Formats: sequence, structure tokens, C-alpha cells
Amino acid sequence: MASQWHCEKRAFSKIESFARDNVTETGCLSIIVLGASGDLAKKKTFPALFNLYQQGFLQLNDVHIFGYSRTQLCDDELRERIKGYLPVENKVSSNVFNFLQLIKYVSGAYDSPEGFQELDKAISEHETSKKSHEGSSRRLFYLALPPSVYPQVCKMIKIFCTNKSGLSGWTRVVFEKPFGKDLASAEELSAQIGELFDEPQIYRIDHYLGKELVQNLLVLRFANRFFLPLWNRDNISNVQIVFREDFGTEGRGGYFDQYGIIRDIIQNHLLQIFCLVAMEKPVSTKPEHIRDEKVKVLQSVNPIRDEDVVLGQYRGYKDDPTVPDDSVTPTFATVVLHIHNERWEGVPFILKAGKALNSRKAEIRVQFKDVPGDIFKSSKQGRNEFVIRLQPSEAMYMKLTVKQPGLEMTAAQSELDLSYRQRYQEVVIPEAYERLILDTIKGDQQHFVRRDELKAAWEIFTPLLHRIDEGDLQPQGYEPGSRGPAEADELLEKAGYVQTHGYIWIPPTL
Repeated sequence: MASQWHCEKRAFSKIESFARDNVTETGCLSIIVLGASGDLAKKKTFPALFNLYQQGFLQLNDVHIFGYSRTQLCDDELRERIKGYLPVENKVSSNVFNFLQLIKYVSGAYDSPEGFQELDKAISEHETSKKSHEGSSRRLFYLALPPSVYPQVCKMIKIFCTNKSGLSGWTRVVFEKPFGKDLASAEELSAQIGELFDEPQIYRIDHYLGKELVQNLLVLRFANRFFLPLWNRDNISNVQIVFREDFGTEGRGGYFDQYGIIRDIIQNHLLQIFCLVAMEKPVSTKPEHIRDEKVKVLQSVNPIRDEDVVLGQYRGYKDDPTVPDDSVTPTFATVVLHIHNERWEGVPFILKAGKALNSRKAEIRVQFKDVPGDIFKSSKQGRNEFVIRLQPSEAMYMKLTVKQPGLEMTAAQSELDLSYRQRYQEVVIPEAYERLILDTIKGDQQHFVRRDELKAAWEIFTPLLHRIDEGDLQPQGYEPGSRGPAEADELLEKAGYVQTHGYIWIPPTL
């Protein structure tokens, strides 16, 4: 296994090194959004492109945006659909008008040679009109599509739309999750795409890697001296990575039921955060060095045991007519992972995600061990914790014990707080999608999932998912608006998490 990984690693490093030395990041840029009439494109992709345009990262004189889908539309009809999803305060500005004029639309089937030939013709006309010099033409294909059509769409792109004109340049393809439903389907999808494109051309996007506080993790861990000696099994009791929503599937029940909360959230979003929290320091900040360390930590995870899993399904989930009456799909899951290496042996990593809960938040909670020889009996107040709030109210704070103001020597819980809205009032925190699209244009794959990393992630969860699919593990019922199944809190306690009572972090006001 290790030998195979080292071979793959050398191959990826060689390919990426070659790619960096042989591409240009300036010149005529064509961004092609496939699935342009769908919800993802309207709500995420086009608004992200608009924000990049407003901030000057997409220039009028060298970029054009092409929409492609099966829906019969003209250019103006697509522009009108998109306009409603652009930032409200800017809808009447000249920026909106100029941005929308960059968009052209081509209609065609996803397996239609004629449609993709027409798309290639439109792109080539744009490139010719810009009088691009040789090697300066860039084509970025964003697949805002279901994974079932990835292979056929990629084949059409490869045959008809790859940048192979006299202008040459690069072609890159962005893929949305989910990347398969288990190890076998993910490997099959990777193999089909890998036959058409080289790894440096492939960008598997996970928007959680574009979030500001997630991007901060490497800086926090490896640029601050006081974290280095603390970040290990000697000081940390447990780590929680939590995703909570206060609403249910809301019309997406049929789609969600095919995947469930583990495939939808834990196997990708939370596991990516897990890698950044647990990985060793990379050799450098080069993308391949960072992704090498992520793969290593994934390969160090022990198989998941049944006793380390609690599943839940909120009552009322099956009232959705698109959900089968006998569905056992979990809408809540707590999974405890154990890493078999020198740094983390014995430290449980608790990944928890759920819908229809009592709050909405995503956070990382690192809980430290009790103070040895505690003369203040401060353990009664709660343990030290380092918390990174990813959303909403982005913040990071250190929960610690201090003296309660007054004449008596009484310990109390408080915090050292960095709240982004308060500290960075003049800074606009970019959305995840705009950051990741810009990385794609720049050719920076640091925040994208590599093929061997994807394989390692599925190897962890596939056995558990198959047991759930076969009905061997059943979800517990829980009330909407609750914390989830009571068994989940019992699992946390068993894993060593100590809940603090009487303390609530309140985001500071401006």
C-alpha cells in the first residue's frame, strides 16, 4: 500500500511540476458553465463570477462566459435569469449590465456532438476576436451538473472543445461533488475522467475548502509557536468537527435520500476539515506537498466500528412524497474516527452532522485535557477549548478559566476572542466559490481534492455506508428542533468529551 502511494505521489508531483512550467495564466479566458440554467449555476457559479468581475479579477478585455445546457434560451433570457441572483444592491449598477454582456448561451444535449461543436465555434470566435497570441488561450469548464453525466460531457469536451487550436493554451475542468457513492463508483468515475484529462487539468471542488476560516487552518497551526507543542495526544482530549442545520430537506428529499448525511456532508466537507486539523506540517505551501500530508493522515485512520457510530432520522422526514416510506437514510450522524499514528493515538475525532436540529452552525472544537494538579478545582467550570466557528459569525476563540471579578477567589469560564465581523470591519470576506474559481484560473490545486485523496476518503467510509444501505445499522428517531438522538450525546461522553454547563459564547457586537 505504502509503495503504491509513493509511486502515485511521484507521478502526481511530476505531472504537476510539468504543468506549472508549461502553462500561462494570462491572456484570453473563456469560462464555460455547463448546466447554466440549473439552480447551482444561478445561485452559486454566476454570482461568484460576478463578484470576481467586480473585484477586478475578470477583465472585460480578456474574458467571456459561456452558458451551456439543454434548455432552449437566448442570451438575454439567460442573463435575465441570472440577474435575479446577483447581489441586491448592485442589480441596477453598470457593473451588472457589463457583466451580463459577457455571457453568451449555447443550447444542446450533454451527449450531442452538434451542441459541443457549436459551443467550440462560439469559444473560438471569442478567442480570435481577442487576437490572442499563441499559447495564451485559456478554457475553463465548470460542470454544474449531476455526476451521472460527467463521463459523457467530458468525452464531448475532450473531442470537440479541448483547447487545441493554433492559439493552444490550457483546458481545465471543474467537477462538483458528489464524486461517486462509494469507493467502487468513485474509482470508476475517476478512471473514466482520468482517461480523458490529466490530473493537473482536473479540479474536484469542495466549497468548504474555500471558506475563510478553513483556509486559515494551516496558518494557525504552523505559523504560531504556542500551538506547536500543544497540538498532540499529550494535551488534547478530543476534537469535534460539527455541521448543524436548523431546517430539513425542504423539497430536496428525493435527492437527499439517494445520499444521506454521511455522503452529503461528512465524507467530504467534514473529512476535508479533519485532514487540515490532523495532518503533519507539509514540506512547503506548494499544493502537492499539502495534499501529500492530507493523504497520509487519511491512510492512518482506523476502520470505523459500529460502536463509534450513531445515526438519526428526524420525525417527519418521510412525510416528503419524494422520500420512500421505508427509507432508512440518516439525516443525522455522529462518527468517531481514530488515527493510528504518533501524534494522535488515543484522541477521538468526532464528526457530527445533522438536519432539522436546534441551531445552525459549523465549527471545529478542540478540547484540551484537564489541568494536572488543579488547585483551583477549575475542571468544575469546564475544560480549555479552542473553537473555530466556520459559520455563521466567523470567529475563533480560546475558552479558558479566569478569576471571576470580585473580592473572592472564584474561577469562571471566559474567552479570548477573534470575531471577524468586529476585527475586520472594512474587509469583505469572499464567498467560497469565488475563491475556488479564482484558484482554478490561477492553476492552484491546493484546495481541491486529488484522486488518491478521494480514494483514501472513500476507503474509510465505504464499509460503513454499505452496512447502512443493507439495513444493518438503523437510524434513531429524533424530534425536529432537538439536539438529535440522545444516543449521540452518550457517544460523545463515551469518547471523552466534557460538556461545559453555564457558559455560552456570544458573538460580540460591533
